[in-house]
Amino acid sequence: MHATPAPRTDLNRPLVLIGLMGVGKTTVGRRLAQRLHLPFVDSDREIEDAAGMTIAEMFERFGEQQFRDGERRVIQRLIDGRRKVIATGGGAFMNEQTRALILERATAIWLDADIDMLVERVGRRLGSRPLLKDGDPREKLAALAAVRNPIYALAPIHIKSRPLPHEATVGEIMKVLGL
Repeated sequence: MHATPAPRTDLNRPLVLIGLMGVGKTTVGRRLAQRLHLPFVDSDREIEDAAGMTIAEMFERFGEQQFRDGERRVIQRLIDGRRKVIATGGGAFMNEQTRALILERATAIWLDADIDMLVERVGRRLGSRPLLKDGDPREKLAALAAVRNPIYALAPIHIKSRPLPHEATVGEIMKVLGL
């Protein structure tokens, strides 16, 4: 487990977890919220509830661009100034407007992991991962990492996850937050 030193963070703002699919944003987010006695929200679940369909169905029916627009609106609604932990979808931070909103009104925490660990984790749920629908998951994840990691690096907090229980990642976040 490796964490970069974080700049002073405002703990009165929402904490937003970003990173590639399979890194553990939802699981870590739930546990972090529990430790901090804060509400937890998964933006993907909120999007599915608002649309009345799965993310895979939205990608299929409307395409990625329209999905990202809806995702931006949902995240904007979730970042309402109240303290909470929010797990976002892997591509949310790639949208310039969503990224600006998160960086301006929340504390972004990049959960990072090596490709082997991500492949193992997402392999259990390939059917629910529209961006991995066709082709080799390892190649697709490596390509996504090459494009997305430099953008994720704009987050003020970077937590490098290791193949340890998610509780270890939560502990690293708590340490970086000074808690």
